[in-house]
Amino acid sequence: MRFYLFLFALFCAFPSFAAGRCDVHAPVEQAQLKQVSLAYQSVGRATDPALLLVMGLGGQLIHWPDEVVEALCRQGFRVIRYDNRDVGLSHWNQAPADASLTYELVRYRLGLSVNAPYTLEDMAEDGLELMSYLGENRFHVLGVSMGGMIAQHVAAMAPERVESLTLIMSSSGAQGLPAPSPALISQLARRSAPNREVAIEQQADLLAALGSPQVHDDRQVLLHQAALSYDRAFNPEGVKRQIMAILAEPSRVELLNRLRVPTLVVHGTADPLLPVMHGVHLAAHIQGSQLKLIPGLAHRFQEPFKAALLAAVLPYLQSHRTDDIGHIAQR
Repeated sequence: MRFYLFLFALFCAFPSFAAGRCDVHAPVEQAQLKQVSLAYQSVGRATDPALLLVMGLGGQLIHWPDEVVEALCRQGFRVIRYDNRDVGLSHWNQAPADASLTYELVRYRLGLSVNAPYTLEDMAEDGLELMSYLGENRFHVLGVSMGGMIAQHVAAMAPERVESLTLIMSSSGAQGLPAPSPALISQLARRSAPNREVAIEQQADLLAALGSPQVHDDRQVLLHQAALSYDRAFNPEGVKRQIMAILAEPSRVELLNRLRVPTLVVHGTADPLLPVMHGVHLAAHIQGSQLKLIPGLAHRFQEPFKAALLAAVLPYLQSHRTDDIGHIAQR
């Protein structure tokens, strides 16, 4: 009870204070790391517990909804979102190795090994380096889709640094799990476009395909979202390299079986890209994990499901805080 009274006083009695602290329009900065320079944004006080958000395939930091970032910050977290290597405003310190997605897809379909310019472990190392750059020794991690796969490696590589792990719309990468339709795979791999208009139309088509059948998408809204992404940064070759990193990844089941980090798995029952059994299987292989299934949720942060996502995630994050507010929450 005291915890809820505390939150009421903090976020209702002093809304201007919380709003000023949780400025989702804070400047985007660059962190010079070993291989890449990562674009990142830090929202909240540097003294608050840190929460690293790891985005999925081709996603930029702007694809974390501002209202979700603000809600996380208002719960007393320093929220850090960033552009993965090869997307957004992040850039290489040296050019990556050449590779052909078409060729590697053929190898993948034949059951042969895929040679990617980098791995998901390399991308996890980027996240760890970023948090070290920001002076955060221990932190919470929340990853979505491919970002959840990267987050699994973050927790495995540095379990002593991860306070809690939240995996949304993600997978263990195990063989035999339900696959998306060939049409959706083709849409996902279709990244090149002759001009801005075609690129935006293609991205809007993909967003629609990843949405829930329970939600009617406004085509103009999808086109606007796609245009914002394109105008901020358009790097189809980079996304192709991210796809190759996913294809080259073996099953993470053994890694997950060894994981001893507090973990929440959140998955939608209507996910067309990673059907719900991916989430069930993922949780089954992480000792002590919790599983939250959200009816109707697909593979996007659609408006009707944001409240359900926050209702699943926020209490879990609060229960694994080790600062004073976290202790109050557990009383």
